[in-house]
Amino acid sequence: MLGDLLPQSPLVHVAVIVGATAAIWVGSGWLEEAAETLSGYYGLPAVVQGSVVVAVGSSFPELVSVLVTALVGVFDMGVGALVGSAIFNILVIPALSGLNAEGPLESSRTIVYKEAQFYMISVAALVVTFSLAVIYVPVPSEAIAGELTRPLALIPLALYGLYLFIQYQDVGDADMETVRDGVDIRREWGKLAAGLLVIVVTVERLVASVESLGTTFGIPEFLAGVTIVAAATSLPDTLVSLRTAEAGRGATSLGNVLGSNTFDLLVAIPLGVLLVGRVEVNFSTAVPMFGVLTAATVLLFAALRTDLSLTSRESYTLLAAYALFVAWVVAETAGVTELLRGV
Repeated sequence: MLGDLLPQSPLVHVAVIVGATAAIWVGSGWLEEAAETLSGYYGLPAVVQGSVVVAVGSSFPELVSVLVTALVGVFDMGVGALVGSAIFNILVIPALSGLNAEGPLESSRTIVYKEAQFYMISVAALVVTFSLAVIYVPVPSEAIAGELTRPLALIPLALYGLYLFIQYQDVGDADMETVRDGVDIRREWGKLAAGLLVIVVTVERLVASVESLGTTFGIPEFLAGVTIVAAATSLPDTLVSLRTAEAGRGATSLGNVLGSNTFDLLVAIPLGVLLVGRVEVNFSTAVPMFGVLTAATVLLFAALRTDLSLTSRESYTLLAAYALFVAWVVAETAGVTELLRGV
């Protein structure tokens, strides 16, 4: 592995983070450009482009992190980082996109009434799935815990199947014009695949260096996981959404955020369970985090519904809400508050 060949010093890790960020910038550019061209080629609406094509691609780092943590037996860490990433996506990425856009970031009724509401259903479905694990496959523990099994993992996967079906129906209803003149379809699919490969490889190195720096400077694992590591794995989503917002495609930018989170919750976590058969989850930690995620989603929903746009003032409100979340996580880590059990 590349990490084994490099000196383990803070300066080297900082250099790796800078280099990985630059590589992710390039890879996300390939992904966004190929997705836009392919969406035009196949006649996909902007919302579907953002919520499925771009979102699934930019969610690969989160998917890989969950699969790896499931294989090595620290699934709770993967879930914690994924929920932290989802909170970052909901609060920080739309805020930065709104500040980066020329004028208010334009939303739409489709984003508000379909994407955002389906995402809230996704959060509720995963909480119900965790609850069923505690009820039917309880695990003796100081905290409330249960085991997620393969049959339980099929519940959120089935819901994601419904999500794809709805998107498929919307593509037919939209009747978009296709743009096929001058498009080399093999080249665009190759660019999309290359962008995904660059993102997956470089994010793995980025996260490893971030975790090493956290260990060096004594940052607690839980705090680093739900904030720093979560932000690192969300970097592709951030760059893609910033690019599309700057280009004036607010629907694609916001669709990427909501679609990426929907994929993470309904696909990434269940696939980790299907891979290893069964995994233990700490209900006492997961549910309060999902509560924060639900509150963050409601805040974004309310901001987007006002005039169907995101203003600078609303963007700063979202950033302030994320700052409060980080302050709460720090308080939990320091033992000032005790809403999370088993951390």
